[in-house]
Amino acid sequence: MDRLIYTALTGMNAAMARQRAVANNLANTATPGFRGESFAVTPVMVKGGQLEARVLSQGAVRGADMRGGRMSTTGQALDIAIKGDALMAVQGRDGAELYTRRGDLRISASGILENGDGLPVLSESGPISVPPGAELSIGKDGRVFAGDPAAPDQPAAELGRIKLASRAGSAVMKDIDGFLRVAGGGVLPADLEAEVMTGALEMSNVDASSTLIEMIDAQRAFEQRAKLISTAGEIDQAGARLMSLRA
Repeated sequence: MDRLIYTALTGMNAAMARQRAVANNLANTATPGFRGESFAVTPVMVKGGQLEARVLSQGAVRGADMRGGRMSTTGQALDIAIKGDALMAVQGRDGAELYTRRGDLRISASGILENGDGLPVLSESGPISVPPGAELSIGKDGRVFAGDPAAPDQPAAELGRIKLASRAGSAVMKDIDGFLRVAGGGVLPADLEAEVMTGALEMSNVDASSTLIEMIDAQRAFEQRAKLISTAGEIDQAGARLMSLRA
């Protein structure tokens, strides 16, 4: 019966991993620009010298669902929604260039333009620094301008252009921190044709109702495999009793 137990156990592990991915998606249904995690279970045939009918399960997050989310108008000058498939470059806490669709921007206490995750927004030359007291505006091409409220007649100074990167032809993976990276390292090229919509945010592409149903399904799959292990134990005990009767 140990074969049945190990087969069911791998199914339980896959169901638990699926539950974690679904729970993360459900927790981020209200996070701007969030891309849902795609989970897949791979059957693994156990091969040996004899006829082997066991198929184990191996489940893992395979990538991100890159479908666009719903656009929401906010009217905030520093909120941007990226048109098309481009990604916005931000600087990770390890200094690496990461990518996101989250466009709720703000000015940090140190004067750096950052997004809602608290990561600096990058231009081609690095993080965008904002002068104290400046009034920011963002053009449709991603250029950031700083105006002086005390001199409204003066033209606004350009601080830099937000790097909007193209993922065409590049393998992009979702890391454990929830951000997108180039698989194997490296950076994406800037998409000079990409545009943003100001005063709006792209919301999460996770549908709460279908994700909740998926979580219930993952929980039931876990319970079914737990019952298999219990059944295997009962069969093993019954076999032991039969052997004792022979003796």
